[in-house]
Amino acid sequence: MNDADITLLNLNMLYLKYFDKVDRELHLPLGPLYITTALEKAGFQVDFRDYQTNQFEEPFKIDNCLSFLEGSARIIGISVMANLLPFAVLLAQAIKERHPEKTVILGGVGPKSVERTLLERFPQIDVVAYGEGEASAPILLDALVRGEDLRRCPGIFYRQNGSVIRTHPQERIRNLDQIPFPAYDRVNIPEYGGIGMITSRGCPFKCTFCSVAPVWDRESYVRTPESIIEEMRFILDSKGKNLFLFQDEFFLASPYRAKEFSRKLLQSGLKVRWKAFGRVDLVDKETMELMADAGCVELRFGIESGSDEILERTRKGFTSEKAIEVVALAARIMPRVDTFFIWGFPFETMEHFYQSVFLMDCFRSMGVRVLPSLLCYLPQTDIYREIDKSRLEFSYEMIPEYMVTGHETCSGYGMKIEESYSHIYDLIVRNKDIFPGFFHYDLERNVWPKLAVLKEFGFYKEFTPHDSTESCGAHSARLATRS
Repeated sequence: MNDADITLLNLNMLYLKYFDKVDRELHLPLGPLYITTALEKAGFQVDFRDYQTNQFEEPFKIDNCLSFLEGSARIIGISVMANLLPFAVLLAQAIKERHPEKTVILGGVGPKSVERTLLERFPQIDVVAYGEGEASAPILLDALVRGEDLRRCPGIFYRQNGSVIRTHPQERIRNLDQIPFPAYDRVNIPEYGGIGMITSRGCPFKCTFCSVAPVWDRESYVRTPESIIEEMRFILDSKGKNLFLFQDEFFLASPYRAKEFSRKLLQSGLKVRWKAFGRVDLVDKETMELMADAGCVELRFGIESGSDEILERTRKGFTSEKAIEVVALAARIMPRVDTFFIWGFPFETMEHFYQSVFLMDCFRSMGVRVLPSLLCYLPQTDIYREIDKSRLEFSYEMIPEYMVTGHETCSGYGMKIEESYSHIYDLIVRNKDIFPGFFHYDLERNVWPKLAVLKEFGFYKEFTPHDSTESCGAHSARLATRS
């Protein structure tokens, strides 16, 4: 019998199945590990399990996941992103069928903006948590262990007497330096390809397609360089890892912050390599040179479009001219530069799209890696709220890259659904309002013609095993080489 107060399951996985191989990459599950530390400091026993480490040939068979959860605690918390939210719903149902006495909590960014609908439609889910969990999770677990009313618990949706209740949000943590490190002792660090780290929480920008900034209500806070370097030193000294990926989109909040961090990292004497995301309007030559001197081996820019009209309409905040200027400069300074593009905007004409393809081809000629992805309509995004939802269509041949689940067999730019997993997609199709990220806007006129052009220009290839996880996951921790 499990004496733990809660079993925390990390269900976030980067798992791509091809006709002749499986490509998987283990990402350090920072969110659940932060929660584990918070719960343990509050005196609770936590049974943490990372499903990324499973050894099943078919990890998405529900029985295999139930086997992984064998002997779990009475309360099970599942951390999930949007791509595996349908699987999490079915897993919760299976848990309840086998153990009706257990309490199932969903957390992570996956349920964002559909928390109430999930509880109204799926009785197998008892609680959906939202917001930062370091302060709210111990309060919730205390109430569940004691069998008390959940109304006092901040940051949750729960069901009571047939109604769904939303409690008040947990106040944001402003001093991120005060948050204890994730529970690194609960995972085998050498199993993970690179060490993800969080240097800030939240992004203040208003990009209409972004699903990250709304999670934090576009309110941002940053860690001090001293705190970041202290964590890097701890991991280097105790775990022997020297490659870090700063996961947050707001690491490069300003040239001043990036330069301050780089100078202090150089002064620390740590021999580390790191990768970061940046904005072309928040970096300059001096900043990038200092970052490179301090061990930055890869700088990643979200360009999104080569059309100034699209950039303005999506509130990106810079022009294509600025993007060309800074990316060209970065390509001369940084060992590696990535540029991310989004295609398939509902208001993107073919003329807009060809402007993007031209810019992508231009960057590729500079030796910059270009990573295009089909627009994903997640429910918390402004762009999803603005579109005519009746025009969203599901395709059994293709889904947006960031919604790849692992159930499908990929061919590089397409997919095949096995009969044994058809029920997953049936669930998605029946609940378009909960899982809109799997759908497309106007396949015939907006998606297929643009995909054909991208194939013609070599941006989507039939099978690219060396780049598959990189192209499907912006937060890959692998260290790529310049092509």
